[in-house]
Amino acid sequence: MVEVEVTINYNGKNYKTNVLVNRGATRDEVYKLALDQIKKQWNLN
Repeated sequence: MVEVEVTINYNGKNYKTNVLVNRGATRDEVYKLALDQIKKQWNLN
């Protein structure tokens, strides 16, 4: 597992979050996990 810091622009705002993923994870997988995490954290669902 590795920790990846991701910055996501969502609804015109930039959010920065850390995601734990397996070493072989693709960019799309990392992005999806980060986006899901931001939505949960800020109740954006």
